[in-house]
Amino acid sequence: MTDDETPELPRGIALAWGVAANPQRGPKREMSVEKIVEAAVALADAEGISAVSMAAVAAKLGFTPMSLYRYVSAKDDLLLLMQEEATGLPPEAFRDHDGWRAKLRALFEAQTLIFLQHPWILSLPITGSPITPNSSAWMDAGLEALSGTPLNERERMAAALAVSGHARWYGMVLSGYAEQSRLTGLTAEQVSAREAALFDRVITEEEFPHLRHAIDAGIFTAEDDPFRFALERTLDGLESYIAALDRGETHEVETAWLPEEHAEVASDKRVREAAKAVRAAEKALRDARKHERQVRKEARERSVRRN
Repeated sequence: MTDDETPELPRGIALAWGVAANPQRGPKREMSVEKIVEAAVALADAEGISAVSMAAVAAKLGFTPMSLYRYVSAKDDLLLLMQEEATGLPPEAFRDHDGWRAKLRALFEAQTLIFLQHPWILSLPITGSPITPNSSAWMDAGLEALSGTPLNERERMAAALAVSGHARWYGMVLSGYAEQSRLTGLTAEQVSAREAALFDRVITEEEFPHLRHAIDAGIFTAEDDPFRFALERTLDGLESYIAALDRGETHEVETAWLPEEHAEVASDKRVREAAKAVRAAEKALRDARKHERQVRKEARERSVRRN
């Protein structure tokens, strides 16, 4: 493709924007892209993303899989449209908050709620920016929240993406706890207590001194929300950066992406094999040190008994 050529929209994205060609054949009155996507989302909400297939969605609608392919020609397109439908539009109410910080916090909470309502979204692979209407609206909302700040456009996008990243990670953890509660019948607090007890059994001070100290301090059963703490500290840093810009100060910030050759090197088969050997050697070293600590402990105990 030359620089002056405009790339053609992939069919999934074209469907999301409503600019894809309609099928020439098929049960037009009873079937539509919207109905297919709604059925697929309902199936994923009820049974998980693994239950979603073209055949399963067709059966839910009472049609053959071939009927679906006339409207949505690939499962990847269906997954894109499902994510678009489940994500929806950002809430208008975020604009009611005063200041960029409160607006970003409101968007963070709204995104987290979406992940809790549709946790299967978190299992979808990220293959790039989702160039769809609803996803674009969320990005636009984040930029709008920061529109009155001295940040430039790149900095606003980076800040909005950071908040979205916090929401995604928060949603992963909360939905994981919800799934454990569903499977075990335990409350979220009981799941946390069970997790803490398991950590307590396997984490020793000799091998993981800092993690052991955190466990002894009750970190896994504390009522504090570490994810909101992390979000607020991120916003603190952004607020400090904005204040510095208001004072006329400038900051040198590393903005370059990782060099492409890093990805190429990392994907080289020989590099992967060498890295695997390093991990095996590191594990053997940890095991040896653990054995040494155990032997020393036993030796000290024997010495105490003799004396």
